[in-house]
Amino acid sequence: MAQYRSELPQLGKDIFLADAGMETDIIFNRGIDIREFASHTLLPEPVGRAALADYLRGFIELADKKDLGLILDAPTWKAHTHWSADLKEDAAFLKEANADAVSLVAQLRSEAGNKKPIIVNAPIGPRGDAYRPEEVISAEDAADYFAEQLGWLVTTEADMATALTFTQSSEATGFCRAAASQGMPAVVSFTVETDGRLPDGQPLDEAVEAVDHGSDNYPTYFMINCAHPDHFMDAVSEGDWRKRIRGIRANASRMSHAELDEAPELDAGDPHELGQQYVVLRERMPWLNIFGGCCGSDVRHIAEIADAVTA
Repeated sequence: MAQYRSELPQLGKDIFLADAGMETDIIFNRGIDIREFASHTLLPEPVGRAALADYLRGFIELADKKDLGLILDAPTWKAHTHWSADLKEDAAFLKEANADAVSLVAQLRSEAGNKKPIIVNAPIGPRGDAYRPEEVISAEDAADYFAEQLGWLVTTEADMATALTFTQSSEATGFCRAAASQGMPAVVSFTVETDGRLPDGQPLDEAVEAVDHGSDNYPTYFMINCAHPDHFMDAVSEGDWRKRIRGIRANASRMSHAELDEAPELDAGDPHELGQQYVVLRERMPWLNIFGGCCGSDVRHIAEIADAVTA
């Protein structure tokens, strides 16, 4: 049974940490390859499963040390059928993978002694490339599509699901409609380019408003992820719409998505500088209370962010 699904603790004023770049940490910092960048493929392998658990424990220990809440991701981002052909996995396998992924995080939570809440989050990625949308996906098609994975997840201990690295407001709208039909709390986290717009060119404020309008304001809140703060600082400079944004999971690197795709090595950026930029974002939007990282970041970055925003 989900512990916090009916009442998410991060909707108060307390600060919550999130984890970081799961896949980039495991590939570049731990030297373990991830097939098709799909972290759920590590679950059946002892070495891969141990790496996932070690990665997740690092954030549990950090949150406990800082006496902060934690939103912890299960490795479910690419565990949906869009990728089944590439991964040679059928729906039955993916259903079990979602259950196993959530079970791993829930088990680690039960073993932890943290005083503050740990929320089990199930991230779901878009259909296609998270940097370059391959086709326009309507809200209707997205609602039908994401109902499958959300239907699997609603039977697990996942407290919530997040549309992570989404690139189109129409696809995010459909995701939210599917989540509403399943009774699963939903968060939408948009990826933006170096100009602060979604990859299809839509301004961030219009994307947030479009999803709210198209889903009867279903998202519990919105987030921004997979972009450096320099890329979206101007996009969140003004407007009441910003109050729908509650969290940030920025990249450590200033590289564009195209540059990151071609980079042979990990660009970990400057963890201390990243923490200070989160302070600037919180000064602009003092209601922000969820802070994590994305590509290129690891527990070092989140420790700097935690110190900065709580100073």
